[in-house]
Amino acid sequence: MKTSTQLFGVLPNGKEVQIFNFEYTNGLSIQICDFGASITSIIAPDKQGKTEEITAGFPTLESYLHDHPFLGVTVGRFANRIREGRFTIEGKTYNLPINNGPNHLHGGPGGFHTKLWKSQLQTSQNTAILRLCYSSPHMDQGYPGNLSCAVTYTMKEPNILEISYEAQSDATTHVNLTNHAYFNLGGFQKTIGDHHLKLNASHYLELDTHQIPTGNKIPCANTPFDFSTFQPLQKALDNISGGLDHCFVLHQSPSSKQQPDAILSHKPSGRFLEIYTSQPGIQVYTGNFLDGKLSGHNNTSYHQHSAICLETQHFPDSPNQPGFPSTLLNAGETYHEKNTWVFGIR
Repeated sequence: MKTSTQLFGVLPNGKEVQIFNFEYTNGLSIQICDFGASITSIIAPDKQGKTEEITAGFPTLESYLHDHPFLGVTVGRFANRIREGRFTIEGKTYNLPINNGPNHLHGGPGGFHTKLWKSQLQTSQNTAILRLCYSSPHMDQGYPGNLSCAVTYTMKEPNILEISYEAQSDATTHVNLTNHAYFNLGGFQKTIGDHHLKLNASHYLELDTHQIPTGNKIPCANTPFDFSTFQPLQKALDNISGGLDHCFVLHQSPSSKQQPDAILSHKPSGRFLEIYTSQPGIQVYTGNFLDGKLSGHNNTSYHQHSAICLETQHFPDSPNQPGFPSTLLNAGETYHEKNTWVFGIR
């Protein structure tokens, strides 16, 4: 595996931003930036050996400094929505910035995606490990506790990317971290309608009109949300008003963890992506709000349904939903979650 590091740009405060390049021997290449701990590029070969960009991102730092739909970033302190930007811990109510209708989304406008992370890189012949660290101060975006967190990207030959999250706080707080990569395995030649998706899930979370879970888990069987077998995404786009922006409840039994939690497949190119996670849910978002105004790699315009996000995470609004797996992190405890992405060709 070849690795290199180069200057990506300079922030308004004068601090330098680095981009890390990882080239696998099979033609797969990944770029990661220490601003937002972001995956900025994934280039993958197809069944003919042709390499193409398969994730949405920007070729320059400048675009990441302006408002964008979380392209490839690490989301924190809390992925997804929190109802009315409010939760209570030990009798005290905390108010968070409102940045998505009446709700708090993805850690707020000054969330982890807007921060410069400290980097440490280790390399060997077949593996590269990039550890990115950030210290979030008490009341950062309204969250209590001084939080120390790390995202570790581990690149393994021939085709694996592991993403591990760790966090510790000096006060009880809520934590829910994810990566917000947008995928189009067809190289953004068409929409994701010609992709197929399979999920290791039998239920999804019912939502209210503001995209907040009601607390009900709805069976997927015999609905447009049934991805227990490979289903064309166009079918879901045709039958789900507005497209997918829903959290699916993943099977958590040891036997189920031997199979991928999600598989995204693109038959024309032969490319596929398998995702394994320790997290209880996966938010499937079909780029419903992409409007073509943003352009990224190769001057590609990102239009509605031109990419899909598979965000492994705890459930939305978990701080206000006692029936959901808890996102509470107590002082002295360690938050740890792990995801594995396997790229391949069929």
